[in-house]
Amino acid sequence: MNKIKSMLFDMDGVLWRDQTPIGDLGKIFQNLQLHNIKFAFATNNSTKSPSEYQDKLNKFGISVKEEQIITSATTLVELLKEKYPDGGPVHILGENGLREALQQNGFHHSDRNVLAVVGGLDRRINYEKLKIATLLLQQEVDFYYTNADTTFPTPEGIIPGAGSILRALEVGSGRNAILAGKPKPKMFEIAMKIINASAESTLVIGDRLDTDILGGLEAKCFTALVLTGISTSEDLKNFAYQPHFVFENLSTLVNNLFHNNWDI
Repeated sequence: MNKIKSMLFDMDGVLWRDQTPIGDLGKIFQNLQLHNIKFAFATNNSTKSPSEYQDKLNKFGISVKEEQIITSATTLVELLKEKYPDGGPVHILGENGLREALQQNGFHHSDRNVLAVVGGLDRRINYEKLKIATLLLQQEVDFYYTNADTTFPTPEGIIPGAGSILRALEVGSGRNAILAGKPKPKMFEIAMKIINASAESTLVIGDRLDTDILGGLEAKCFTALVLTGISTSEDLKNFAYQPHFVFENLSTLVNNLFHNNWDI
């Protein structure tokens, strides 16, 4: 039997839907802190910076340091720095979270002579942006993308995600991107290093089987699916990789672990 000592949380669809919290988040995380459970947040959403997420978490009653928040944008930058430690010109398709992470690490936007095309969710995408990026990719520059999520949940319903743009670029250029976010394990590995956690005592909590759960399994962690976002109990029947646990929501998950003395 293993004892859970740390938890890695997805955010959209687990903690909230857009601006609507799912459960009493302040109470949930106070409970975790009371029992000395270390935690971090790992999201494929690249539109916001860690500091913006920190503000949102604080608003919902969760006290967290900025370094505990890992996004697909910050993970992409870590991958890019492994090849280009001094930074340089890149072509950016994305929003503030991605642009800020790149700029803070010595990379700047350009439409020519670039090291790489890097992208994420861009809610102002248009044909001209796709055309410029596709033409650059034909020059065989490197190609990095935050994640391949085709959709994400909002109070209005399920809407197109970064993966919908990625598919257009891959089809148009004939290239496949290097992916930074889940289900690749890199984000979870970074998170565990930051909070000094080990995989055998870490639980990954998410709402998507194909990203959160698969990524958690790839990182050798325990996994729990909550049914408040994308994946449903029906989806479980047809998915090759099963989570260790399934709960209706985060509150139920934490209460269950508490009553079992954090043993799984």
